[in-house]
Amino acid sequence: MYFALELNKNGQGKCMQEYLAHMQFLESDIMQKVFKELENFDDNEFDEQAVFDALNATHLNFYHLKTLLSSAAEKFIEELAFRASKIKLKYFGNNINLFTPLYLSNFCNSKCVYCGFQKGNKIARAKLDENEIHTEMRAIAQTGLQEILMLTGEGREFASVEYISKACQIAREYFNVIGVEVYPMNEDEYKLLHQNGCDYVTIFQETYNNSKYAKIHLSGEKSHFAYRFNGQERALRAGMRGVGFGALLGIDDFRKDALATALHAFFLQQKYPYAEIALSVPRLRPILNNTTIHPRDVNEKRLLQVLCAYRLFLPYASITISSRERMGFRDEAIKLGANKMSAGVSVGIGEHQGDKKGDGQFEISDNRTVNEILLMLENSNLQAVMSDSVYVG
Repeated sequence: MYFALELNKNGQGKCMQEYLAHMQFLESDIMQKVFKELENFDDNEFDEQAVFDALNATHLNFYHLKTLLSSAAEKFIEELAFRASKIKLKYFGNNINLFTPLYLSNFCNSKCVYCGFQKGNKIARAKLDENEIHTEMRAIAQTGLQEILMLTGEGREFASVEYISKACQIAREYFNVIGVEVYPMNEDEYKLLHQNGCDYVTIFQETYNNSKYAKIHLSGEKSHFAYRFNGQERALRAGMRGVGFGALLGIDDFRKDALATALHAFFLQQKYPYAEIALSVPRLRPILNNTTIHPRDVNEKRLLQVLCAYRLFLPYASITISSRERMGFRDEAIKLGANKMSAGVSVGIGEHQGDKKGDGQFEISDNRTVNEILLMLENSNLQAVMSDSVYVG
């Protein structure tokens, strides 16, 4: 067995959590670096002058990032959004990348209190077979989309590495860019996915507060914080083109979770400078059989603050605005900092071709079709980008 380390306030390590027998241990100092900066973040430390300095900085350091995520920066949201929009235009122009998610399976072995897929929740469970994967992907490809993100519940016994690898292989028949958002894997398993066509891996840490993490991830593989944290690094070591990060804002202190997300991405890109880095800003959404789940303290203004702080701190990173958010907010977010959005979204199993087999993970707010998103982009003088690469087999 291996153990992950957590830093205390004195910078000393203590045992945090053991790894399961099949989990690959990765010697990496990125977690310690992130925790050290979290320990040094005090929201009451920042004033208006600190915000002015951060907004006018040519290159943002960690202190500037903390400042822009602080309560003091809230009253400067218009200036923050203006600066972010300029940077977004500089590096991405009027381009907005489009993609859609495809849920392969909603079976799950983990008990996560905020998730509709959680073990024990009474929902219709389903898993697509190979013919159904073809059918779903064919329906999506007919909309003109060329990028797909495939998702499953947590638990390799329900959706094996080989099953997901086969789905990647099938996806290559229909799409130019292929991503997965599945349970964390070992390096050799990510390598198998990459060999079969996968370009990038997204992992949401959900919250970087490991004490809160333990309280809301009650059982299953997802309860292992450290193994999940190092998932993106294992994916890059396996040859993946890019990796995505995100905290589910509203689970805990969203300012600290946003800070940790940005630092996690920053430190990893320092270590792997060739990697394409992507960030998402998802908020909690109601789930089936539990409508009381809502993002704590994260209103749209604060969500925009996080998004714009990300853009200023990581100007080259791709930033996605989720269909969890209402259409009006998404339409503004892609002008102010985000450069990527989903379209034609379905969170049910088998729902793209009209014959839903299984229930979804959460409720979405923006259910516009691909054509409706394209019309919105055209009316906003924005250019839809279906694929940012050409696959050469």
